Amino acid sequence: MKQITPIQKFKEGATIQGFYLCVEKHLRHTRTGDLYLDLVLRDRTGQISAKVWDKVEEYQPKFTSGDPVAAAGVVESFHDRLQLVVKRINKATIQSYSRYGFDPALVVPASKRDPKEMWQELMEIAKGIENRHLRRLVGLVYRENKKELMIHPASILSHYSYRSGLLESILSMATIGSSIGDSFDLDKDVLMAGILLHDVGKLKELSAGLETDCTDEGNFLGHAVLSRDIVREATGKIKGFPASLQLKLEHMILAHRGRLEWRDNLKPNNPEALLLHLIHNLDKQMNLMKKSIEEDVEDGEWTARVNPLYIPLYKGKTKK
Repeated sequence: MKQITPIQKFKEGATIQGFYLCVEKHLRHTRTGDLYLDLVLRDRTGQISAKVWDKVEEYQPKFTSGDPVAAAGVVESFHDRLQLVVKRINKATIQSYSRYGFDPALVVPASKRDPKEMWQELMEIAKGIENRHLRRLVGLVYRENKKELMIHPASILSHYSYRSGLLESILSMATIGSSIGDSFDLDKDVLMAGILLHDVGKLKELSAGLETDCTDEGNFLGHAVLSRDIVREATGKIKGFPASLQLKLEHMILAHRGRLEWRDNLKPNNPEALLLHLIHNLDKQMNLMKKSIEEDVEDGEWTARVNPLYIPLYKGKTKK
């Protein structure tokens, strides 16, 4: 294949080819009754509508919505928006297209950070836990789930909603916890273990495919309960794990999202649990603000009001 062209670099009149995720696929009829494919393609840089006008019956069975595809075509302008007129398209698999440069990370939004580097940083933080039971627990959970942790998003549409986002989220929180944990009279080992383990249930709550969705377990139980269950199962494999320490850790996990003003919700009831809750909320809100500012397309110094924080956000002075 020729050079892969990301959607962000599409220009009218350009002939392109590359790898994209087929977000939508519809078989439709033109006004004259001819079949065509109406598509929405996406990669980590953007999204574009696409049409297959020729050889529709040949290409129709080759891929479906949710598949990564190898596509080639011409970029045109339609109603002042770019669209891709597809000339060739096929489902992209690692087996068939890795030699041409296909990587699943190309077709979905992904962390700007290298997951291998983030993993190493987290492992260094985990090694700093002095309590041998907690250090062994964290190591066990992370070793058993390394493959999933390296690629999983932290959410579907909210904070860190991209490939390796969960890893980035936990590392960010762990960095904050390492920085401020000594400022308070609490058990820092318990705090750091809680940070490292509180969201591991998202590995079961969210599907790990190219299109993230909530699983049945996620809908029925939620990631806090699933995280607690993963930790409970792991502590059962560690001989002599203190029951009181396990109970405290389970409470931290179940209460990390507890809104202090919600009377009927499980709230943090000890210093470590409270600080975990506050660090979680701090990191989430800062990531949402950063994401909203970066993705805003409005002119001027302020974002649109329609964003996860529901207020205009200041982007800074417009450069002239």
